[in-house]
Amino acid sequence: MPPPKRNDPYKSFNFRVEIAGIASAAFSEASGLESETTVIEYGTGTGGPVRKLPGLTKFANIVLRRGITQDRELWNWRQSVVTGNLQRRNGSIVLLDDQLNDVLRWNFVDGWPCKWEASVLNAKNSEIVIEMLEIAHEGLELA
Repeated sequence: MPPPKRNDPYKSFNFRVEIAGIASAAFSEASGLESETTVIEYGTGTGGPVRKLPGLTKFANIVLRRGITQDRELWNWRQSVVTGNLQRRNGSIVLLDDQLNDVLRWNFVDGWPCKWEASVLNAKNSEIVIEMLEIAHEGLELA
């Protein structure tokens, strides 16, 4: 009898970010793939156990990091919010296997950049300057 096929976990460095309307999106880090539902405690008044019911579901902001280049698409998207011209976009964080095939896809809807940040500029080191983009959104699904 042959041994069972191994089902190894995927590696966290094989991923791609897709944002509608943005051509290049190569990132070194993506985080914020989270959802949380508040717990509402409800007492029956009879001295029995407290019931726990689901409340509102919230989604964490997605945080993307990459080395700064001359590409200004993310900066321009953020500036559209600053100037009052909100442009919501859908997007995906796509997990890849070792052969770079899509295996999991987290889709976010109606996202917009709520924060942009550049890393500290320091003449005493030779680190790459990183830009961080934080995206607020209204839903996350695993496809």
